[in-house]
Amino acid sequence: MNGLRRPLFNLEGEIIGEIELPEVFKTDIRPDIIRRVYLSQLTARIQPQGRDKRAGMRTSAESRGTGLDLARVPRIKGTLYPAAGRAAMAPFVRGGRRAHPPKVEKVIWERVNKKERRLAIMSAIAATASLDLIIARHRVDGIKAAPIIVIRDLEEVSKTKDLYDFLLKLGLKDELERTKARFRKIRSGKGKMRGRKRVRAKGPLIIYKENPSVFLAARNIPGVDVVNVKHLSIIHLAPGGVPGRLAIWSEPALKALDERFGG
Repeated sequence: MNGLRRPLFNLEGEIIGEIELPEVFKTDIRPDIIRRVYLSQLTARIQPQGRDKRAGMRTSAESRGTGLDLARVPRIKGTLYPAAGRAAMAPFVRGGRRAHPPKVEKVIWERVNKKERRLAIMSAIAATASLDLIIARHRVDGIKAAPIIVIRDLEEVSKTKDLYDFLLKLGLKDELERTKARFRKIRSGKGKMRGRKRVRAKGPLIIYKENPSVFLAARNIPGVDVVNVKHLSIIHLAPGGVPGRLAIWSEPALKALDERFGG
């Protein structure tokens, strides 16, 4: 597809015309700035944490010194009760203090300038129109142009089956199977205890403007995310800091880009 014109699809997956892309799609794609702003937004969500300064130190333990054929580690005072003589306080013993505990004053959030953040979002939006970048991270042999733009009726879809059938008509069968297969994988490590039991692959991103009904339809399809165009950010457009996510725009959402980023 030449220039900034892209096909316009209906809910049957048929091309019913063409539509002009907003000027923001002419922005140069800057992977370095996208990565930097992604890390900034990722670290902004991390909650600072610290430790009690007296943790592991509330004990009567003292070292017994040398000459007793014992390690000089601090030991709990007393006799004739289970804890007497047990090692305590030192970093390498059970219940001891941390050698280098985390501190709340540690700088976690990597801040970036407003103009740099704006440029990164514009660059990531432009990357959704690069078929080469999309093919590098998705299985989309069935599409010939990007991004995918759909008429306003897309925002009215509220049933998962209707949305899933529509994605199949767009030629995204392999992509949906990839995200579904990845969803079956159980995460290794302690993340399973913290609400992240399964590994989630990132599939198509549906962007709407007015009606959030499509959110209800997409929430049970693995890998498919839905976001309002007003809340669009690097986290949605470039997961992992890598540009080129497969984006499906509703026609009103696409036109709203001129309101946010200018002509």
